Amino acid sequence: MIRKPSAFLSHITADCPPTLIAQAAKGPPPRVAIARAGAALPMQAAQEATEAGIMTPIFVGEPDAIKAEAKALNWDITAFALHATTGEAEAADTAAALCGAGQADVLMKGHLHTDQFMKGVLSRENGLRTSARLVHVFHITPPGQDTPLLISDAAVNVTPDVKTRQSATQAVVQLARARGIAHPKVAFLSATESAIPSVPSSVEAAELCAWAKAEIAGADFSGPLALDLILSPEAVAIKGLQDDPVAGQADCIVVPDIVSGNAIFKALVYLAGGCAAGVVMGAKVPVLLTSRADPPAARLASAALAAILTRT
Repeated sequence: MIRKPSAFLSHITADCPPTLIAQAAKGPPPRVAIARAGAALPMQAAQEATEAGIMTPIFVGEPDAIKAEAKALNWDITAFALHATTGEAEAADTAAALCGAGQADVLMKGHLHTDQFMKGVLSRENGLRTSARLVHVFHITPPGQDTPLLISDAAVNVTPDVKTRQSATQAVVQLARARGIAHPKVAFLSATESAIPSVPSSVEAAELCAWAKAEIAGADFSGPLALDLILSPEAVAIKGLQDDPVAGQADCIVVPDIVSGNAIFKALVYLAGGCAAGVVMGAKVPVLLTSRADPPAARLASAALAAILTRT
């Protein structure tokens, strides 16, 4: 009998961990500039986050569309700021500039193309750029649990060089600590646990691991490690790596390219029912890259993650 690929898919509905929302709600809700907010998905996400006490929305976009969506949700938005713009480019620049000027604490993608949104982030005129590289981090929790696995970078940097992966390492450690993991365990992904010249990612993982041990205190690092040795204590025992402080118990994974990171993230979501929150770090403010495929729980979790980061 031939098994169809869909037989592997999980039909578990992802839940946003209550502890994530509780942590995000401990401080004042951040001001979130939503670039081109006038569409159903970003407005629903904004309403849920506002009602959860983790967002104060700032709407940017076409006023008629924003007000129509709010009406459809039976949501009175008259107390919130609304900046009228036309089209994707103006919305992206206006929302980014609000954050760059200190008038908003988080930037969120609404109804516009990602490349246009990121142009607003990258434009130096909008004041969001810093000396740090931009890296995307996914915060993924299993169903019914709140202990996250962090993965970087699965959405922004396609083929990150070693310097960019150093920034990704710093970002996952920062986010892990912000979430309450005092001593993060970070794995550098490859296809093997040995540095082999024929597998360049394994050599680079060993280089990154040595750098991290020398430069970042208060965390454990290991690499190269294949995915089974990152996630499975059983595989660690079979292969005799019980003395490795990260193997089988990693909190964070730094991946060598966007394909491997994206595949792991989507496997955990679609095959294991994980709730994946995502945030871009390295700009002046946290940046939320929402997707049309994101379920409501992931959108709420992303807003919560950004709120937590505004207080670090």
